[in-house]
Amino acid sequence: MKKAAIAVLFLAGAVVAAGESGKMGGFGNFISDVQAEDELSESDKDQKEIIEESDTTEEDRVAAIDTSITLGAGSRIAVVSKATDGEYWKLVRQGMEDAVKDINKAYEFSSDDEISMTFEGPSDEDIETQVNTLDAVIAENPTVLCMSAGDIESCQAQLEAASENGIPVVVFDSNVSDDELVAAFRGTDNAYAGKLAAEKIVDAIGENAQEKTESSQKRVEGFKEALADYEEISIVSELYTDKVKDMSEAMADVLRRYPDLDGVFCTNEDVADMYLGLDKGENTPVMVGVDATSVQQKAITDGQELGTVSQDPYDIGYQTIIAASQAMSTDPAQAASVEKNVLLEPKWIDASNIDDASNGNYLYSK
Repeated sequence: MKKAAIAVLFLAGAVVAAGESGKMGGFGNFISDVQAEDELSESDKDQKEIIEESDTTEEDRVAAIDTSITLGAGSRIAVVSKATDGEYWKLVRQGMEDAVKDINKAYEFSSDDEISMTFEGPSDEDIETQVNTLDAVIAENPTVLCMSAGDIESCQAQLEAASENGIPVVVFDSNVSDDELVAAFRGTDNAYAGKLAAEKIVDAIGENAQEKTESSQKRVEGFKEALADYEEISIVSELYTDKVKDMSEAMADVLRRYPDLDGVFCTNEDVADMYLGLDKGENTPVMVGVDATSVQQKAITDGQELGTVSQDPYDIGYQTIIAASQAMSTDPAQAASVEKNVLLEPKWIDASNIDDASNGNYLYSK
């Protein structure tokens, strides 16, 4: 079965583990806040819409729903995720379920009139299983389809089938390569997440390091782009899960071959948790991860991980269903006016703010 590619980037001076998805003593001070909006380039500002964090109650959420959007009674939302297990996906699903409840409450739908949602997908990222699930779900003719793409190229036939059957598609978390058949996308600005991680690693190890990476994902692209300003840093190795038999052993092998590595960037929760379980010997590179899993939270608290660029999976799920509700409007003009791309800002989590209650949505639990 074809698996989604997850890459690991190793820097001389730093190691980077990437999903397709440190010397922990002696490093300097680190900025705890996400890069301010006025510090972003104009191109970054143009390509993203940041949804600010807010402490909202259920009543607030319900009141914010635009009930002028006409919805068909008994509409069915089908969600096909690229994975269903794990702390991240549990929170995505929770956000989606809460959004469905809020919509039904706002519209005063009950019984057979209620909007319903199904949530399916492989337990772990497996493209073949996801494609088969998509085929089965589309055959059931839901009102709207929400999906996260396990592979940017593999779902084109399913997108075409949905279009032919008049089923609007909202993509979340991971987009497709050709979004012409997609009504909307809701997810994290992954390129920005990579840039933020690079800034943190550069702050930690300084400019006198080397780096070399392997990944096709936006986080890696953003990471490389940010490192381009530091000629002293070069990438020494790039690994992909679909090109190695055992990612854990492949990472361990690079650590053995490059004993003086200074840093590691893990671009998703699975790779980060896997890397933290490795024996790193006497030299422990600075590590930056993505997604504040319970394993990474402990590593940050224990000083084994510098910090993590964490997403808000609950809000990704919630915003996906809100977009889907508009995309499935019975009014064609309203359906067509759904905002195409909305990117949520990740948050930098480290020892200085990990106990801050306002970061709750960015801290995952089992």
